[in-house]
Amino acid sequence: MSEHHNTPLSVEEMAHAFEEEAAPVDLSPYAVEDWVTLLVFWAMGLAVFLQFFTRYVINNSLAWTEEIAANCLVVVVFLGSVMCTRMMRHITVDLLCRFLPKAAGRALEFLVDVINISFFAYITWLMWRYLDIVGEERMVTVDLPRGIVFYTVFAAFALMFLRSVQNFIGDMTGARTARERAQDAIGSGGI
Repeated sequence: MSEHHNTPLSVEEMAHAFEEEAAPVDLSPYAVEDWVTLLVFWAMGLAVFLQFFTRYVINNSLAWTEEIAANCLVVVVFLGSVMCTRMMRHITVDLLCRFLPKAAGRALEFLVDVINISFFAYITWLMWRYLDIVGEERMVTVDLPRGIVFYTVFAAFALMFLRSVQNFIGDMTGARTARERAQDAIGSGGI
């Protein structure tokens, strides 16, 4: 059993540790939905901070902050799923694909892609039907339609469907599948 020993650093070494030149920032992996998700995330953070501040510092809680934060969380989760779909980052079990011959692995990935596309198409259709039923409901503490959240979830499922189709087309036309490209990005320390 090997022991890990931390070697003490001198003050001089610590001071120079921050002098490394920063790598250039690459924003190319991000799409429009990622930036919208980031904005909603910050709105949620602001609502949570406001809730904490008014409840524990001022001792006079604003009731609407909890509902806004919860609705922002729903939007962040579903819009974040669009990025996971685009970048093939959803949790998968691909052990079988690794041990199959390349042609059989590709055929299995093709089947999984068709199932994903079908699932997202069906859920998008169900969400559209659900919006017809509850799209006009109002929020409890804020006089806004809950449809804002529901339409965002619908849009997220529609985007997941489109991103799945986009990955599928890339798989059919490219030499490498979206899963292989995602695996390369993870292995190289990329996004």
